[in-house]
Amino acid sequence: MTDGRLHLRAGAHTDIGRARSVNQDRHLVLPERGLWVVADGMGGAQGGEVAASMVVDVLVETYQERSVRALLDSLAEANRRIHEAAADPDLHGMGTTAVALAVVPAATVPEGSGTIDLRDEDDEPDRDGGDDGPEQLVVVNVGDSRAYLYRDGDLVQLTEDHSLVGELVRDGRLTREEAHVHPQRNIVTRVLGPYESIPVDVWPVDARRGDRIVLCSDGLSGEVTENQISAVLRRLDDPEEAAEELVRLANESGGRDNITVIVVDVLDDGGVAEAASASLAGQPSRLDSEPDLAGFSTALVDDEPAAPTERPTSRRERRAERRAARRAERRTRTRITWRVLAFLVLLAAVFGGAVATIQWYGTNAWFVGFEGDEVAIFQGRPGGLLWIEPKLELETGIMRDEVPATYVAALEAGHEHASLAQAERFVSNIERDIAERREREARDAERATTTTTTTTRPTTTTTAGAGG
Repeated sequence: MTDGRLHLRAGAHTDIGRARSVNQDRHLVLPERGLWVVADGMGGAQGGEVAASMVVDVLVETYQERSVRALLDSLAEANRRIHEAAADPDLHGMGTTAVALAVVPAATVPEGSGTIDLRDEDDEPDRDGGDDGPEQLVVVNVGDSRAYLYRDGDLVQLTEDHSLVGELVRDGRLTREEAHVHPQRNIVTRVLGPYESIPVDVWPVDARRGDRIVLCSDGLSGEVTENQISAVLRRLDDPEEAAEELVRLANESGGRDNITVIVVDVLDDGGVAEAASASLAGQPSRLDSEPDLAGFSTALVDDEPAAPTERPTSRRERRAERRAARRAERRTRTRITWRVLAFLVLLAAVFGGAVATIQWYGTNAWFVGFEGDEVAIFQGRPGGLLWIEPKLELETGIMRDEVPATYVAALEAGHEHASLAQAERFVSNIERDIAERREREARDAERATTTTTTTTRPTTTTTAGAGG
């Protein structure tokens, strides 16, 4: 086929894993709208589950028009609703990752990859691409859920992890192997929910027939190596079977988190790759490019491009021409200043984001433990986190020798809770068990007293007199 339309098939599977009591992952499969999504919720006893569900529900409700702008608008609405819902004390601090694969008109896709703030509408992807013309795949992500591309036997990670260790790997301060076992590998620096707006990454993908795209939560990437993922994709043609096998491998490797996998296969690329190859073969290229496995390329345009032989007539070509002119003008005016400013802003954002995330993670929790010999409620993490020490929130008046034995180990380690209300409920359970134990002891003492009294009561014997 040469109509530029993509033909795909997909399979999905999710599992609670072996260590969690609740599955806070959610996924969405909407082939009729060309949309596949994985969301990994976090925060509190039920907050993560709520946040991930809200992303899926909002996308089903609002993503009606196929375009990058429409997808970003839907994610912005999901972020707004999660942020507002987190005002509930039981849901405070909840958030969720999101990685989405969408089929959109190529005219709505920005040139190259980039980061876009959900509130910023300046120079963003166009909304009016329409449904005509060739289609393209685009990946949008926030958080540490991932998208992979499997092509010609090689697996490439398309997305970048928005996590503390991900930043350290990109800075060269950690290797990928060290990041895999780092004690703070679960700290994310970007998720939907905690803030009024959040930047997301947009990754265009030039699909080819035979490509396989994998979307997954970190329950897969944290347990299964890329070589193992490649082996499954190479061995199993059916995307549903491949997704189920990847989940099985994650559980077999430990299953320490919820696991969700979507596998999307490109059955037909609409002749786009063939047409591009023919075009390149028929005329000299003006681009000095180095294509990578993901279908992206880094290109340098000649200083004096040849004059076009024909004036662009399509809406997409006119739009691309206007964008190129604006970008060239901006580069000419502010090349040095903009690069320096961008570097400083990025450096400040990375550092500030890391500090804010650590501060949020270190204080956005409560635990019940011992303050000397007294049970108390603390705000923070047991043992503290970096520079953040736990803060004494409430003294309960319950002493160590009163605490039932079943609670002692948990209190010595610090029993964590997502909210102060939950911590207070835990203390109430301890008080209830202490009261019940005292009642049992009182009843046992009363029964023991009654038994002793009955046993020791004197017995009087009357003997009849002789001749009576």
